[in-house]
Amino acid sequence: MKDIDNTARAEVLVRALPYIQQYQGKTMVVKYGGNAMINAELKSAVIQDVILMSCVGIRIALVHGGGPEIDAMLKAVGKESRFVRGLRYTDEETMEIVQMVLCGKINKDITALIQQSGGRAVGVCGIDGGLLQAKRLVSGGEDLGFVGDIETVETSVLEDILNSGAIPVVSSVAIGIGTEAGRPLNINADIAAAKIAGAMKAEKLLLMTDVQGLLRDVQNPDSLIKTLTKAELEGLKTAGVVSKGMIPKTDCCTLALEGGVKKAHIIDGRLPHALLVELFTDEGIGTMIEN
Repeated sequence: MKDIDNTARAEVLVRALPYIQQYQGKTMVVKYGGNAMINAELKSAVIQDVILMSCVGIRIALVHGGGPEIDAMLKAVGKESRFVRGLRYTDEETMEIVQMVLCGKINKDITALIQQSGGRAVGVCGIDGGLLQAKRLVSGGEDLGFVGDIETVETSVLEDILNSGAIPVVSSVAIGIGTEAGRPLNINADIAAAKIAGAMKAEKLLLMTDVQGLLRDVQNPDSLIKTLTKAELEGLKTAGVVSKGMIPKTDCCTLALEGGVKKAHIIDGRLPHALLVELFTDEGIGTMIEN
């Protein structure tokens, strides 16, 4: 395939200019997970997108998951993964592995990759500086073990990093308060990203997923819903259009919007440079939800 010529390259930049101007100085929270964390090509594209966003003046916080890596480590030690209402049951041994994998290996690998690619990043977990403070979560009367429900987000931890010109890379382990004071608690990364975005009154929350976005008909990829309001989303839930794994994703979007985020996006992280396409083109790539 022939490369685009210089005029076409310039046209791409000119078309992106209004969006760059609109978002300069604004805060955005990206939840990084799914296939984009596993596939080397996609991983490189995400890191490039994040660095570019930072370079054009967007204050970006990157919140990451790590489910597959945690599953692999649990399997390696002969421990079975178990989920309750979509949340990982976390006993003491599992919590140690979650903390080791998320806060140690994955967080520092992402931070190093940003640094290696020419960006500046500071890796933190929710324990650092009391960034994420949580109580033990009880869901439907079922025991989830050491799973946390975030009570407080200490945004100054992230603001200090952002004000230094660096990108905070956040792993979703919180520090316990109340009866669990000082104990690490496991937090679902989507929920952590939504809570952080709300606390920071972010311009956008962008959830990178392994689906195209919200489809009106899951069997028809052409039925992507590009924009809708929170009220319209609730109507789709009632009608059963939103179901299965999309329910927790849209619930996180609603949580972020209720917290003060202007717009929440569900985008397909399986596509290279999905973040740039969603932010800097007229067409976008996923589903945008607003109040």
